[in-house]
Amino acid sequence: MTPSAHPDDPHYVGRGGWLRASVLGGNDGIISVASLIIGVAAATPDPSVIAISGVAGLVAGALSMAAGEYISVSAQRDSEQADIKREKQALKTMPKEELAELTAIYKKRGLSDETAALVARELMQNDPLEAHLRDELGLSDDLAAKPLQAAFASGITFTIAAALPVIASLIAPPGWTIYAIALVSVIALAILGATGAKLGGAPVFPAVIRVVGWGILAMAVTAAIGSLFGVAV
Repeated sequence: MTPSAHPDDPHYVGRGGWLRASVLGGNDGIISVASLIIGVAAATPDPSVIAISGVAGLVAGALSMAAGEYISVSAQRDSEQADIKREKQALKTMPKEELAELTAIYKKRGLSDETAALVARELMQNDPLEAHLRDELGLSDDLAAKPLQAAFASGITFTIAAALPVIASLIAPPGWTIYAIALVSVIALAILGATGAKLGGAPVFPAVIRVVGWGILAMAVTAAIGSLFGVAV
């Protein structure tokens, strides 16, 4: 087990992949589906139309988010694999040049010429590929692209988050649909922003304001558009 100088205060960078996908999925689920339902509700008070639009937006959005994350992160992973392949080939054909390159990296980071050369030689003897991937390319197991993880995290959080405005639209009293969706969505966005900030070790207040602000703007715009093309609620 790797020792830590602060075991009770761990680093959060390893959570970056799934946390980013989860926050993105949840945020998009709330904002997009809530905005869609509000826009439809502003155009027509028909409960069946509102319900169908909400469910359709939830299903289509969840599948789209999962597919989009998988495709984009797969492209990132393909780039990483191509870099790894090139690095393996370079280590086979140009070991001296690769050693010099690693030495230069450590010198640039502040080590003396002698220490940099010693560190580079010892790491090259132990695991040259890992040394170059980590220190030259910035690749590691914790930060490597994981398409399935990102797709699953984004799709699940989108579904759960989008279900909230859909449920609000179904149980809201007649004439209060837009207000119920807006209230539930703002509360959900605030919780999502706070949770994402906590899990990522970031300040909570700016994250909440950022998420809630954009959500309110999106819902207001779609409500205005729905009102222009429909009937007043």
